[in-house]
Amino acid sequence: MFAPLVNDSFLRACRRQPTAHTPVWLMRQAGRYLPEYLATRTRAGSFMGLATHPELATEVTLQPLERFPLDAAILFSDILTVPDAMGLGLSFAQGEGPRFAHPVRDEAAVAALAVPDMQKLRYVFDAVTSIRHALAGRVPLIGFSGSPWTLACYMVEGAGSDDYRLVKSMLYARPDLLHRILAINAESVAVYLNAQIAAGAQAVMVFDSWGGVLADGAFQAFSLAYTRRVLAQLDRSVPAIVFTKGGGPWLEPIAASGAEVVGVDWTVSLAQARERVGDRVALQGNLDPMVLFGGEAAVRAEARTALDSFGQHPGHIFNLGHGIHQHTPPEAVAALVDEVHRYSQTSRTVSAAGK
Repeated sequence: MFAPLVNDSFLRACRRQPTAHTPVWLMRQAGRYLPEYLATRTRAGSFMGLATHPELATEVTLQPLERFPLDAAILFSDILTVPDAMGLGLSFAQGEGPRFAHPVRDEAAVAALAVPDMQKLRYVFDAVTSIRHALAGRVPLIGFSGSPWTLACYMVEGAGSDDYRLVKSMLYARPDLLHRILAINAESVAVYLNAQIAAGAQAVMVFDSWGGVLADGAFQAFSLAYTRRVLAQLDRSVPAIVFTKGGGPWLEPIAASGAEVVGVDWTVSLAQARERVGDRVALQGNLDPMVLFGGEAAVRAEARTALDSFGQHPGHIFNLGHGIHQHTPPEAVAALVDEVHRYSQTSRTVSAAGK
């Protein structure tokens, strides 16, 4: 049903197979740093207006690929679509980020939770299929979801948080309630990602954005255990990526979770990460997004440093250590993608010649 892939370097790297260059894509690569995205969002009227219309989601997903020779596209959506489909009432206030009208904070609210009807998320799956057709095999398409723990943070807090007081209070005072939320979330995320795969996603990513706020022990019990549940239920015909922001202390158990790829942030040396996980998984990362404000020379130098840190081994997907900042100059992204491709390809050529 879909065109054959022209550039499969991202998928090959996910499976630790050799590639002619290190593939690169960027978290939040379709978004607020691009003027064309802002224009499309204005037409849509709101963020959710953009995300819930497949034709507009397709348009903004492809926008960065028209500017930069990236090696993968990622579905334009939001991690909070699943709890929204549970009836929690997601909205995005201007300048305030996401907010739920009905946060989950007591026994009655927890008892009422259920895996949502995936037909409520049909707009996501229609967007996946639309994007695959629009890509015409140019690069692979990545689908995604928030992790069970990260979704629970928003569901209990009702919005973003600086201290996670409400969800952590539940964790320590009523762990039974939180485990119930996480179990529902894990089942929901697995069904959701499998539906994205069925619609055409060629890889899926679990964003454990807030796993790093947990204490040791709590991370394993309340975050990683439920991410593992998701991975155990996935259609494994496509690779899975797990990214835990601040997850460096738990790199080994994350690598043993069942994912093909582990994303790392800028607090982790790629050389040390590879030494710790060996050849069990591919690694994705890990440039500090603020490097993109340092000027072209710094961008290119830091890209080379990251590539050298990983070394001449298969299984590296270049990315930022977190999402791209909304004020990032697009020309910095152009320099980054160019340097990753140029330097990695040249390094492979030199390495092959020296053998």
